[in-house]
Formats: sequence, structure tokens, C-alpha cells
Amino acid sequence: MKNIGKDDFVNGFVPNHNHGSVDYTGVTDGHVHQCLDITFPPTMSQDGSHIHYTEGYVLFEEGHNHHYRSWSGPAIPVGNGMHVHYYEFQTTEDNGHSHHVKGIDQPSPGTK
Repeated sequence: MKNIGKDDFVNGFVPNHNHGSVDYTGVTDGHVHQCLDITFPPTMSQDGSHIHYTEGYVLFEEGHNHHYRSWSGPAIPVGNGMHVHYYEFQTTEDNGHSHHVKGIDQPSPGTK
């Protein structure tokens, strides 16, 4: 495959790409955690789209952190040859509580 720049229009599927995201958890016990994430490469789904697995932890805050494991939703074309994924998950329970996280990751090349 030819070299693909971050601003190149790509029609179709780009293998071995990933997505990053920067988000915050929902407020629980009066605080939030920042969540910096990079997904694993894509896993093809039965409908011809793909999803991404991710796992990690939210940043240390209020004397603790939380871990998470999650799968994204399918690819969502956003124009200019790029796509994103919706994600939503609950962190582990630590320090007597957990946090909800949801959002859209950063665009990656490919319309599928």
C-alpha cells in the first residue's frame, strides 16, 4: 500500500490503523479522570465494517485510578476519506466507585 498522509482521502478500508482519543470520565464522588487512549488495530465485523478493542487506565486523580477494557462501535464515515468510532464503557470500581466514559475517537484514514 502506498504511503497515506493524515490529510489524504482514502476510499475503503485501511488495514492496521488505530485511533486515539482524549476524554474525561463522568463526574463521580466529586471528581473526574482524564482518559488518554490509543486503540488496538481493527477487528473485522460480520457486516463488513470493523471495530477496535482498547484497554488501559485513566490518569491518577484523588489518590487512585481506574482500568478499563472496551470495544468500539462500527466505523462511522465523517467525510474527506476518514472515519471515527463511538465508544462507551464503565471503568473498574476502585476507591468505592467507577466512572462512565463515552465519546468519539479521532479520525483515521478510510471510509469503512
